[in-house]
Amino acid sequence: MKRVLSMGSLLAVGVGASAVWLSNKPNRIKAETFLRDLKRKVIPTVYEKSEKLPIEKGGHPHPHDVEDNKMVDEGAMYSVKFYNEKMQ
Repeated sequence: MKRVLSMGSLLAVGVGASAVWLSNKPNRIKAETFLRDLKRKVIPTVYEKSEKLPIEKGGHPHPHDVEDNKMVDEGAMYSVKFYNEKMQ
């Protein structure tokens, strides 16, 4: 029982100390900035994730890029072929 009492009192002292420390506005700003930076490190935003993608060109292929046009054509035909096989 004494151990539970000491853990509870330790927790109460910690909460009280943090409340006193956060009562000062510059300390609140520091804590908010720290938590925001920590959150960004753990869970990056969508924008930060998109910067890491290795996309050099996307969207419409260049008309004279034969290899890329062939790949796009094969990709388009795959879905049509799959649909036709399922329906027949």
